[in-house]
This record gives sequence, C-alpha cells and structure tokens, in this order.
Amino acid sequence: MAHRRSIPVRLLPDEFINGIVIEKISPDVFYLDEGLGTSHRHDYHMFLLQEMGLTHTEIDFEEYIIRETSIMYLSPSQVHRGFKAEDMEVYMLIIKSENINSDYLKLLQRVSPLRPLAIKLDDLLLIKKAFEISLQVFEKTRDKLYSTLLRDCCNTVIGLLISEYIKDEKKLPVISRFQRVAKAFSLCLEDNYKCCKSPAEYAMQLNIATSYLNECVKNVTGFPVSHHIQQRVILEAKRMLYHSDRSVKEISIELGYDDYSYFSRMFKKLTGMTAIDFRYKNHV
Repeated sequence: MAHRRSIPVRLLPDEFINGIVIEKISPDVFYLDEGLGTSHRHDYHMFLLQEMGLTHTEIDFEEYIIRETSIMYLSPSQVHRGFKAEDMEVYMLIIKSENINSDYLKLLQRVSPLRPLAIKLDDLLLIKKAFEISLQVFEKTRDKLYSTLLRDCCNTVIGLLISEYIKDEKKLPVISRFQRVAKAFSLCLEDNYKCCKSPAEYAMQLNIATSYLNECVKNVTGFPVSHHIQQRVILEAKRMLYHSDRSVKEISIELGYDDYSYFSRMFKKLTGMTAIDFRYKNHV
C-alpha cells in the first residue's frame, strides 16, 4: 500500500459561500463519491441522521456498522472513511465553524470525540422535522433573509443532536491522555485566544512542556498548536466581519493585534482573501 505524507482534507466547495450544505443522501451518492472510501478529514463539521438502512464506516480506527436509527457527529479533526451503504436514508448537515452558535461550539469541544448514537422514535420525529425544515430553507436561495434563516435552522438541528449526546454523559467514550490534553487546550484556547498567541503561553497554563502540548494536539488533530491559535482568531474575525460594521483595524485591536498590517497579512494568508473582500463576498 502506498503511504501518503499527510491525511487528505476534504474542503467545502467554493460555491457554498455561506459555509453550509444540507441534503438527504442515498446509497447512490455514497458509491458515486469514490473519495468516501479513502481515509480523510474535513475542514467543516458534519452532522448526520440515519433514519433507516445500513452503513459501515471507520472513524479514528474504530469500525461502526449502523443498522438502527442513529445520529452521528464528525469533527474536523476526526479521520474517517466509508465502507458500505445499503437502503439508507440519511440527512446530512455540513457546516463551517463560523456558522455554529458559540455555546454549541464549546459543547462540541467538550464532548468530542463522539460515537454514533441510537435514538428513540420521539426524538427521531423532532430531529427529522428540524432537518426537513432546514433542507427546505437551504433550497430557498432567493429569500432576502436566506443566510440568517439557514444558519438559525441548522443551529436548531445541532442543538437537538448535542442534547441527545449530553443526556447521559456516562455513555461518552473514554479518551486517551493525548485527547485529554488536546481538549484541555481547546477549552483554554476558547478563553484566551485574544490575549495568548504563542504555544508556550498555553503550555504554561496547562502546566506541561510546549513540545508535549504540540505532540498531543498534532497527534489528535493533525495540526500544531500554532495552527489552532491562528484558526480560532480567524474564526472570530470572520464572525465580526460578517455580523458587525467594525473596521478591520478595530477588529484587529479587539483580537489582540496592535499591528494592523500584520493581522491583515495573516488573514489573507490563511483565508486566501483580504478581510474587506471577505466582508463584501458574504454581504452581497
């Protein structure tokens, strides 16, 4: 078997400028997408409701054969691939971090990684209804409030799925030392990304060596600590550019960068466009 130097990361296609895709998928879609059978990560979050049928997948080296009504969450860091699908009916929500309610994002960081979870009929009916409404809104692209409506509907789906997972946290999987450190870093990052910009600062707060922090985080996510620090800052910058009228300079200062030109260069390097272009693209 030929070995790749890195695990492929599947990106959300550029045509989905809102950072959201929601659809109902069938076995035909599964088998036509040859990339699903190769281990990969995403640059987005994926939420699934399997209403019926059979799916066989592998997530972080664990295989799951799902024959009952279940929900599933895949974080951007998880490595996975699909083996088989039969007579399935699955609702799928793909969504970028900047569109997820900040409280929900924190909860996902706290409870991840997650295994597929079987759900009861009453819960199925409510979650399915939320998916169907979101799908209807997703297809109404000419609505003047399209982006806001779509984001709000999808966050309802996310909230319902998270609530299923936290009903009984005793069912959550036991995680490794590396995963515990990576999760502790994620929570620490959420509280300190505006003031702490170096891996050493986070290592000091977690009372571990910087090299060990990097080892843990890279082992779990595939990316070093510095990557996550920058991505968290960029996520907040995107939110502020989208939801506020603050200038790029004001946003730079708010996010802990007194050097406005450095912040602007970093934003363009990590997103492929200037902050002003991002604001214009998402407001047209």
